Amino acid sequence: MGVMSGPYVIRGAVSLPEAELMWRFSRSSGPGGQHVNTSDSQVELRFDLAATESLPEVWKARALERLASRLVGGVVSVRASEHRSQWRNRETAAVRLAALLAEATAPPPKPRRKKKIPRGINERRLREKKQRGDTKRGRSGRDW
Repeated sequence: MGVMSGPYVIRGAVSLPEAELMWRFSRSSGPGGQHVNTSDSQVELRFDLAATESLPEVWKARALERLASRLVGGVVSVRASEHRSQWRNRETAAVRLAALLAEATAPPPKPRRKKKIPRGINERRLREKKQRGDTKRGRSGRDW
């Protein structure tokens, strides 16, 4: 079929280590006729996040914290069964895992710093509100 398009880059120079990936194949569910009954095209990709040495410690701690609900014994798993071929499902699962780890290891956003609104801007806003209110008040037909 072809060579897989790895290595799957998480971010920067860090990529998924092929030696630490655990693959499992099974039969996909759903329609597909005789093909589905004979081929193991569903792919489950597992990565032991708790035991890996390939991620920097800071990233690893961040990922363990953020993916805590998805981990089973420190292992994160991803499934793919959209395609009919096992090879394409392997590609999909590996890309999904890399994206998941990239998102989980991303640095937290910088905290928002409150800024004071300049006095002139606030005064102009209040003046415009006052003018608008006067305009609307002038529309009521009380003084016939």
